[in-house]
Amino acid sequence: MAVTDDAIARLREMIQRGELVPGARLPPEAELAEGLGLSRNSLREAIRALALVHILDVRQGSGTYVASLRAEELLDSLAFALEMYRDHDSALEVLQVRRILEPEATAMTSTRMTPPVLHRLRTLCSSIRPDDPVPDLVRHELDFHHEIARTAGNAYLGSLLAALHSPTVDASLWRRLAQDGKTGETLDEHRLIVDALAAGKAELARYHARTHLTHIEQALRGSAEDEAGPDARGEGQRHGRPA
Repeated sequence: MAVTDDAIARLREMIQRGELVPGARLPPEAELAEGLGLSRNSLREAIRALALVHILDVRQGSGTYVASLRAEELLDSLAFALEMYRDHDSALEVLQVRRILEPEATAMTSTRMTPPVLHRLRTLCSSIRPDDPVPDLVRHELDFHHEIARTAGNAYLGSLLAALHSPTVDASLWRRLAQDGKTGETLDEHRLIVDALAAGKAELARYHARTHLTHIEQALRGSAEDEAGPDARGEGQRHGRPA
């Protein structure tokens, strides 16, 4: 395995130095192996490993190419996995990750707000109603959080958060919120986030994002007791509302 690891490291160095750019076709196997001082078997294993994480693209009958290396494409495999393994426990774990990352992304966005971004967020909030169909509510959810994550100014964070959103899980979530009569409350939480962003209040934006995701997690658990339970109350006490 050490030899394969060395082969992977050498290929990555070639990409990092710009010797192999996105879209470039790798030299023939024998030529590349000789140039790197590797066996052809080690090179094949390295190419296979880098293809699995979407750094290389192996095209049958054409050759091996360097992938685009865009953050959102490198994270496509994560989004696919979330759609494939969308059991209840996994969905909760993903939501817990979102609860760690999204409040910080929201706080970052507060320092980068522009009139066009604020207009888009206001429009998203004003164009959706609590009694709209679930597919429309899901689209609103995805667009709203994507706009905030994109504006945070970190491409990797934005792509990671986009990958963590599963349309299937979101649809299940909004159906649950509709059953509980809480779609209006959830949409109001979006508006509170936008108000904090418009005021440039990072801590308040972080607080509203965290509170929103805590309520989302409770809804996903599908238990009325969770919403009034000690853990939920403790969360609010630990993170008091900033001024």
